[in-house]
Amino acid sequence: MTQEQQHPPPAAPRGWRQLARHHAAAITATLVDYLVMVMGVEWAHLDAVVATALGAFSGAVVNFIMGRRLTYKATDLPASHQAWRYGIVSLASLGLNTGGEYLFHVVLRIEYFLARVITSVIVSNAWNYPMQRYFVFARPEGRVGT
Repeated sequence: MTQEQQHPPPAAPRGWRQLARHHAAAITATLVDYLVMVMGVEWAHLDAVVATALGAFSGAVVNFIMGRRLTYKATDLPASHQAWRYGIVSLASLGLNTGGEYLFHVVLRIEYFLARVITSVIVSNAWNYPMQRYFVFARPEGRVGT
């Protein structure tokens, strides 16, 4: 018997529970993102653009770790494979969020913060969640856990 057969990875939550965990991770990552950005500007006196980049990177790291450990319970799979996939999905997400902000704020003239919230919800549900579930943290066929 292999190690995996003796001790299979824990099953990841499915359905609504998994979606709720995805959103909890996304909200936590967003809070980290904004906290690092504000601390960078207010306490470290960094340029706002630099602080935004540091915040976004910090939030992405938190989201990746939470996705790997809590949302998808995929710590038995190689992190390196997940990390490059996460990077690709995140870059596409950046483009979708930017495009959505342009559409809702510039074209449709919705207030920028509300436009950002609308865009974030759409991108999170239509892109981030399915791509993280079926691409970033997906298990090869036949593996237990999801």
